[in-house]
Amino acid sequence: MSYIKVEGHKTLVRETNSNAIVNTDRNAYTIYMQRIREARKSNDDLKYAVREINTLKTELREIKELLVKVTNGS
Repeated sequence: MSYIKVEGHKTLVRETNSNAIVNTDRNAYTIYMQRIREARKSNDDLKYAVREINTLKTELREIKELLVKVTNGS
């Protein structure tokens, strides 16, 4: 593959076969990938919290039903 520098951009090159623009700034790529990993982790954390909340809601509903049965039975 051969590349041609993109005028006015230090880190961009054009791949001559496909005409694709490629960013050669590895530091920018590393930062980008770190942001992606952090966003995925944050999303996973949120999903986990929602599951935990739903479990707690179900358990509280069951406790409430049991308390109603106990108080009505007395």
